[in-house]
Amino acid sequence: MTQQELDDAVCVATGECLSEVQRRGFSIANPLEVDFDPEPDDLSPGIIDWDELDEERNYPMYPMRRNRRRGAA
Repeated sequence: MTQQELDDAVCVATGECLSEVQRRGFSIANPLEVDFDPEPDDLSPGIIDWDELDEERNYPMYPMRRNRRRGAA
């Protein structure tokens, strides 16, 4: 598939004009290259695990008291 054929196929699939598709720069990815990522990988993930964050931040304001009388009914 040539670049022109790819651009034409994207135009048909998205409804965008050819100049917009060419401006965005579509290309064919090599299926054998599994680690391909054109974006920088040093960014933090865009997902927050709120339960994990809550566990990290969950500190008691006052230490819990322990009942010193163990055998009391």
